[in-house]
Amino acid sequence: MKVCIVGGVAGGATAAARLRRLSEDVEIIIFERTAHVSYANCGLPYYIGGEIAEQETLTLQTPESFRQKFAIDVRTLSEVTGIHPAEKTITVHNLRDDIIYTESYDKLILSPGAKAALPQVSGLDTPNIFTVRTVEDALSIRQFIEERKPKSAVIVGGGFIGLEMAENLVRAGVEPTLLLRGNQVMPPLDADMASGVHSYLRKNCISIRFHESLTGFSADETGLLVHLDGKEPIHTDMAVLAVGVVPDTVLARDAGLSLGAKGSILVNDFLQTSDKDIYAVGDAVTIRNRVSGKEALISLAGPANRQGRWAADNIMGRRRPYRGSAAASVLKLFNMTVAAVGLNEKACREAGIRFDKVVLHPFSHATYYPGAEDMTMKVLFAPADGRILGAQIVGFDGVDKRLDILATAVQAGMTASDLEELDLAYAPPYSSAKDPVNLAGYVIENVRTGLVVQFHHDRIPFIREMEDAVFLDVRTQEEYASGHISGAVHIPSAELRNRIDELDPAKRYFVYCQSGVRSYSSCRILQAYGFKCSHLSGGYQFYAYVYCGECYSPDSCKCVIGN
Repeated sequence: MKVCIVGGVAGGATAAARLRRLSEDVEIIIFERTAHVSYANCGLPYYIGGEIAEQETLTLQTPESFRQKFAIDVRTLSEVTGIHPAEKTITVHNLRDDIIYTESYDKLILSPGAKAALPQVSGLDTPNIFTVRTVEDALSIRQFIEERKPKSAVIVGGGFIGLEMAENLVRAGVEPTLLLRGNQVMPPLDADMASGVHSYLRKNCISIRFHESLTGFSADETGLLVHLDGKEPIHTDMAVLAVGVVPDTVLARDAGLSLGAKGSILVNDFLQTSDKDIYAVGDAVTIRNRVSGKEALISLAGPANRQGRWAADNIMGRRRPYRGSAAASVLKLFNMTVAAVGLNEKACREAGIRFDKVVLHPFSHATYYPGAEDMTMKVLFAPADGRILGAQIVGFDGVDKRLDILATAVQAGMTASDLEELDLAYAPPYSSAKDPVNLAGYVIENVRTGLVVQFHHDRIPFIREMEDAVFLDVRTQEEYASGHISGAVHIPSAELRNRIDELDPAKRYFVYCQSGVRSYSSCRILQAYGFKCSHLSGGYQFYAYVYCGECYSPDSCKCVIGN
């Protein structure tokens, strides 16, 4: 059997290696239109910033190593320009020698990936505008920085690549400005969870401009002009376009294969296209969201590699269905970690899934052991049965570990009750006896079983309209003085029982503390005395993240927030 693979990165390279491990008889040819194969797309920004010093470390395999290790024929600078399903052939353009030829196949795997999306604006051919998708892109940017010593850059877009480029440009001595059409970075996060990220970016010398409409680029004697709708242009030395990716599916379309959302390639559970002898994997294919069951485009390296392995298994008769992806992701921003899995609020609404949420601020490990840092954790769940629908975590130490546990929970269909019962490794340097994941389960079950009623920050304007509503701040005097919700009554939680007579049983109390722990306990006290009360999910700490964008640490916030 002869298998041809179009695309030698992630899914394509994985499929080739898996095919060889399953059979010594199959003939395998990889066609890659760039000069590099099996390279680490995700590492490109870190090469640009100098964190990864040597270009060679970006490449996991070379054509020579593929031949030596796997007896696989790898043809770089070879662009497949046509697929002919009826004849079971492809047309290949050898870019090195400018020769066009035809190659036959028994099975074909398409792994063309995605290409950088370009905004529909003028002046994209202006010098010093870059994208970050290939090794060649990274080499060009690093060479530009080393030779031209730019002082400033505009990054259009605030997703994974945009933020990684912002960090690495700072490391390279370039001052970046993020230009965003919307109101947040990192689309996998809800807007409130992104608020802390915004403050941290500013703290690290990265400017952010929200709700900006890019109209084009031009050059003048000072460098590059970035033109905005209704605003003065931004003068900068370079620009990086990081507005996302689009599936690279021209080949599939021209071959008559069925396409789905955004022109992606439709595949069945066995990763076969509408032609049973052609398989497709990676960023170019439509897959199923593991949580919602809906069709999705998920451009992540993990799913692409797994799909390559699954496609190879299916070609070799192992019949292995691919069940989709929960879209687990993680991002490093200087010392901060941003991670998400499953559905956020917007995705739940679009899928018609009923959900509730909790926000908590657990510590990375036992607080009596040095170096404990808190993280902001948001977990979405199904109210009916407590099934975990998604999670988002922003913090420093220990974020990735908790996200991976929650990713497992999401994909296994686990409930909050299951999180409560998880037996996780504990020692003071690594965790607490009540791990953050356990705590998430406890909080959700308290809400689900009616032990406490919670309210969220976005309900505060509506609560203010209620005649019987009173905000009750149960933090210490020092915390209250550092910033509070305007109009709140202040009674520290330690004094609440002794001062209960100061409260009016005819009123409804909306209680908050710094993180949500003391407000929960205070609500339990108030409920025992017959008061109606709710507590603020995530506490004042989360509220300050959302409504006071300049205050990354609410402990130092001097605002009296009246939202």
